[in-house]
Amino acid sequence: MRARMALHVAETEYEHREVILRDKPQAMLDASPKGSVPVFITSTDKVIDESLDIMRWALPDAQIDLNIIKNIDGPFKHHLDRYKYASRYDDTAKRGDVDLTHRADAVRALESLKSKLATAPFLSGTELDVTDMACFPFVRQFAAVEPEWWKEDPEVSNIRTWLAACVSSDLFKAIMIKHPLWAPKH
Repeated sequence: MRARMALHVAETEYEHREVILRDKPQAMLDASPKGSVPVFITSTDKVIDESLDIMRWALPDAQIDLNIIKNIDGPFKHHLDRYKYASRYDDTAKRGDVDLTHRADAVRALESLKSKLATAPFLSGTELDVTDMACFPFVRQFAAVEPEWWKEDPEVSNIRTWLAACVSSDLFKAIMIKHPLWAPKH
């Protein structure tokens, strides 16, 4: 999602191939054996298979707050995964369980966002930018785990406002279109 936003902002034309990760096409694995998405192949056949790297390729002159992004991609994402998918990381958890300890740790990892958003509507000021694009998809996942808790918790109120602005942005709406499932014969 964040790579698609950067490509959209850069007005980069590309062919979007929607895949199901449990049934990875061989063409995708040939391009990037690690088997995760996104995979972007440039016009010079360079393979870029990390969303932040795609963002940097698409928007090379953009100002990015790497400290915030590293925190979201690192500690926050670590806790998000363990909160959202507790049964993957805890043998005693059942599918659908959440880990409230990791939820609390994820909220603590959001402190860098909370402090930035205390003085501005977006992470770099008054406009949604690359740092917001890099961070909000993971925060969106976090908010979706327990929506009622997210709506009520006062500790995340300014992040909730920021996330709502990101999700209602024209940029987000422009990239959130359904794509047909890609198959090599297409």
